[in-house]
Amino acid sequence: MEDRIIELETRLAFQEIALEELNGALIDQQAQLDRVEKECARLANLLAEIISPRDTV
Repeated sequence: MEDRIIELETRLAFQEIALEELNGALIDQQAQLDRVEKECARLANLLAEIISPRDTV
């Protein structure tokens, strides 16, 4: 019975580590996605400025 408890505790410890690593990866990916969205918005604004008709008065 004690071996089974040790095995379960070991599995739980590995799962906790894996969960922390996955959470860290998710946080990094969200930050990267935020940067990409910001850059896309900047480029969309720049493109809109380039192709918009200019006042030539």
